[in-house]
Amino acid sequence: MNPLMALLCWFCLLPLGFSVISQFVSSQHSNHLTMLALQKELSVLGWGVNNSDYCAWIGIRSNSNGSVERLELPRRELKGNIFVISELKALKWLDLSLNCFGGAIPDIFGRLSKLEYLDLSGNQFVSSIPSELGSIMNLKSLNLSDNMLTGTIPSELRNLEKLQELQLSGNRLNGTIPNWVGSLTELRVFTAYENFLGGRIPENLGLFSELEVLNLHSNLLMGPIPKNLFASGTLQVLVLTMNNLEGNLPDSIGTCKSLSNLRIGNNKLVGGIPKDIGNIGSLAYFEADNNILYGEIVPEFARCSNLTLLNLANNGFMGPLPDELGGLVNLQELIVSGNSLIGDIPKSLSSCKNLNKLDLSNNRFNGTIPEELCIMSRLQFLYLSENSIRGEIPHEIGNCVRLLELQMGSNYLTGSIPPEIGRIKNLQIALNLSFNHLHGPLPRELGRLDKLVSLDVSNNQLSGNIPSDLKGMMSLIEVDFSNNMLTGPVPTFGPFQKASSANFSGNKGLCGDPLSSSCGSSFGADHDYSQHTVSYKTILVVIGSGLAVFVMVTVVVLLFVMREKQERVAKAASDAIDESQYPPAIIASNIFVENLKQAVDFECCVKATLKDSNKMFTGTFSTVYKAVMPSGLVLSVKRLKSMDRTVSHHQNKMIRELERLGKLCHDNLMRPIGFVIYEDVALLLHNYMPNSTLSQLLQTSTRSEFEPDWPRRLSIAVGAAEGLAYLHHVAIIHLDISSGNILLDANFKSLVGEVEISKLLDPSKGTASISAVAGSFGYIPPEYAYTMQVTVPGNVYSYGVVLLEILTSRTPVDEAFGDGVDLVKWVYSAPTRGETPEQILDVKLSTVSFTWRKQMLAVLKVALLCTDSTPAKRPKMKKVVEMLKEVEQN
Repeated sequence: MNPLMALLCWFCLLPLGFSVISQFVSSQHSNHLTMLALQKELSVLGWGVNNSDYCAWIGIRSNSNGSVERLELPRRELKGNIFVISELKALKWLDLSLNCFGGAIPDIFGRLSKLEYLDLSGNQFVSSIPSELGSIMNLKSLNLSDNMLTGTIPSELRNLEKLQELQLSGNRLNGTIPNWVGSLTELRVFTAYENFLGGRIPENLGLFSELEVLNLHSNLLMGPIPKNLFASGTLQVLVLTMNNLEGNLPDSIGTCKSLSNLRIGNNKLVGGIPKDIGNIGSLAYFEADNNILYGEIVPEFARCSNLTLLNLANNGFMGPLPDELGGLVNLQELIVSGNSLIGDIPKSLSSCKNLNKLDLSNNRFNGTIPEELCIMSRLQFLYLSENSIRGEIPHEIGNCVRLLELQMGSNYLTGSIPPEIGRIKNLQIALNLSFNHLHGPLPRELGRLDKLVSLDVSNNQLSGNIPSDLKGMMSLIEVDFSNNMLTGPVPTFGPFQKASSANFSGNKGLCGDPLSSSCGSSFGADHDYSQHTVSYKTILVVIGSGLAVFVMVTVVVLLFVMREKQERVAKAASDAIDESQYPPAIIASNIFVENLKQAVDFECCVKATLKDSNKMFTGTFSTVYKAVMPSGLVLSVKRLKSMDRTVSHHQNKMIRELERLGKLCHDNLMRPIGFVIYEDVALLLHNYMPNSTLSQLLQTSTRSEFEPDWPRRLSIAVGAAEGLAYLHHVAIIHLDISSGNILLDANFKSLVGEVEISKLLDPSKGTASISAVAGSFGYIPPEYAYTMQVTVPGNVYSYGVVLLEILTSRTPVDEAFGDGVDLVKWVYSAPTRGETPEQILDVKLSTVSFTWRKQMLAVLKVALLCTDSTPAKRPKMKKVVEMLKEVEQN
């Protein structure tokens, strides 16, 4: 090419070059203005500091042209107007999850034509799903879960042919699941649980796509489970619980070799379990409780070697429990209660070394209790009640040292109560041996069960005295010795005297409190006489003994003073050594809050928990320590108790749950900001609460320096109610609502604590199915004794107890109440004592002003509604918040 031609070509290309440069500069300028506008609206921490280049801002990724392609701002408590984001035309990835955005989802987002990933979950968006989102043809993942969206699933979303994940859970959507969802050939994940969706599950769902996860629990769905769900064989998780589904479990389920989680409980399914279930080697969770299933429990379950949970409760299964189930070495929970199973309890179950819960109650088992049963070292819950089990309770029951609850009532057991039960020191919730044919004396060894709350040995043929050793059962709240052949005086022991006389009735030889029959003089006459026949010799012995005791006490005091001084020196030396020692090796750790990562020293957190001097308080599930970082930051470090340490063996699940809970956006929740795992210990990190807990505030109020402050108490009550209402909205049920788990910040704002425990006890399962030691004494709802279910109404009851504490300044359990009465019963029995509602209230508060007294009486009405004995009659927490706010405003 000659120079002239080259020059001409250069002049021809020059305008094009200027155009490209102009577009690049224009794009950068447009993005810069948009990002500045977004920074002004959202006030994102770290944006614009010492750097005006938006490409370097946190959560921003741009392409070579300076156009923003990714905007990731999850878990930052952001709020404000997000419409301006629609100006970022090159955006491919938008994540605003777990913030505080409200209002309607901007329909203008439909113009983001290049968008592939959109996550707006965990906010407070209302109104319907914008149909304009169906215009984002490149969209691969759409997550709108955990908002307050209403209306139907818009038909325009059928245009999203590249969609791989569609998540709409935790909203208020109604209508049906459209058939076009089954036509999305790329769909891998579809979740729409906890809505109000009705109609049938589309027949073509899973037919044209390689569906992996389908979760539709807690809706109003009806009809059968479609066979095509299992057509591709790729399904891994299927959760359809709490609907109105009918028909059989399809035989084609056996083709899903990768299925790990199958939950179909609380429906109206009929028929038997297909034998092809044994083909699913990856199956870990199988829940089909509360249906109308029947036939025999198929032994093919034994081929599911990874099975961890098998729940077939409350169906119509018959026949024996297969021996083959003993081969399930990973099985943790076997629940078959409420069926018509017969025969022996398989001895092979002793081979299930990881079995934690065995529930065979309410069946027709008619054999004996295998001696081998307690070879299972991990067993914590054993339910054998309401069967026809015969023979004696094996002495080997004492080997079940980890048992928290033992239910054997309503059988045909004979023989005596084995004293080895006294070795089960962890027994806490209940020991029930009622309605059997047991005879002989009560073993003295039962007195070693110092953690036991409920003891029921009623309706047997037990004889002899009630041993005074039972005074060692210091945690007893409920006892029942009725309808036996016991004799002698009832031991003078608080739980016995507080119990109803009915709990000792039917024993003709028993006397003393709380029975109306006096023991008379036969038990004490000789003793009284002997007290008045003291000889001079005895007096001299007493005087001599007194002098000897005086000398001994003087020596002991001097030794004690010397020893205390030595211990102080030793403790100081020990603390110095502890400071110099390295803490245990940290296995895993993280901080979820970006701007705190540099301020937290994980080793310092571990060291803080190794000193008792840092201990702040102990809860049901954890012990909390104060930890001061080298940076000056003060944290609360929660060390999980031994019963919860198993979470450290499931690190990935635990970390995922903590991260999710750390994203919860509410001012009245105590959220974890990080964690540390070392050895077999899990530490959870929280912001420090300088005013400790509501419990300590109320305890302080009984002292003379107390300054009455009803408005503060009411504000604390409202805040705690709002936090709990939010938890229920996002489908989290708290395990331990109490005044000790309501923490107070520097301004006495209340925050509900221990939220994360509800998930960490078993992160793989929903809280509705947890059955554990749930709650503190005095807060546990009455229905928990027979349901063993942690429920939303149960949380409301516990909160009602907190309200009564606030109103009365009394503790939930107090000997002053008398006769086995807790705070709730004491309040409800006020009319029978001739007391008015005003007399229940703390007079230091109610007598200050007429306004305070009027508000307190109004809150008392709310507390009584919350503690209604019938769970269905208790209000929702959202309604409780409304009622309390109305009181506060008036």
